[in-house]
Amino acid sequence: MLLAVDVGNTDTVFGLYQSGDWEYIWRMRSLVQENQSHYESRLRLHFLEAGLWFGDVDTVVLSSVVPAMTPIIQKMLRSMFGDEIIVVGPDTYPELSIAINHPHEIGADLIANSVAVMTRYQENCVVVDFGTALTFTTVSKDRKILGVAILPGLMTAVKALFANTAQLPEVPLVLPKTAIGKNTTEAIQAGILLGYEGLVKSLLQRIRQEMGGECIAVATGGLSSIIETLQDEFVEIDSNLTLDGLRIIGERLNPNA
Repeated sequence: MLLAVDVGNTDTVFGLYQSGDWEYIWRMRSLVQENQSHYESRLRLHFLEAGLWFGDVDTVVLSSVVPAMTPIIQKMLRSMFGDEIIVVGPDTYPELSIAINHPHEIGADLIANSVAVMTRYQENCVVVDFGTALTFTTVSKDRKILGVAILPGLMTAVKALFANTAQLPEVPLVLPKTAIGKNTTEAIQAGILLGYEGLVKSLLQRIRQEMGGECIAVATGGLSSIIETLQDEFVEIDSNLTLDGLRIIGERLNPNA
């Protein structure tokens, strides 16, 4: 059994993989002010409720983009599963090279996403991750991360608008039928969601041009299905892509597990 842990800015995701499938996926809020016991008690409760034993886990892979939480989660995982924890970084997966100026600046989740798509597809690919940040990671068919584009995610944009304006409410992320909003909620939905629709299409077009026209796209992240009109841009929408990349890394580095 493999445990993949993805520490993100909003949520920390725990995935248990066995017999060719993700049998359990649990989410916790990423709270930097909490200590090891907070996360350990909740993970122990999940295992107890599922009737699982810690000793059944033979591989643990950790990805984190929250530096303040990384040592806390590492210590918690070592306490529960032993010291052999795989922590993903730019040098973790030898088959993937990172052709950017400062490889240590790239997020571990983007590395995991890249490993997943380069394993599934043997062609140029851009991974669009709809998370707290919206990221575009371009991976070449010869297994190189060529670069990344980053901007605020959908929910981040909505929250920023809500937090910095006196009269605008926080609204649900629902795709509107028209770009001409008739009330405040529709106006924000039109601006954010339809605006991001155009943004994603434009960036993908630009990336494909720079890649010589041959570049597929894969979407992931918790909000990857919100903008339904973007679905034709992607060959696949997989909300578990990051976990699957971590799984591939874990199986590569611990083949006898």
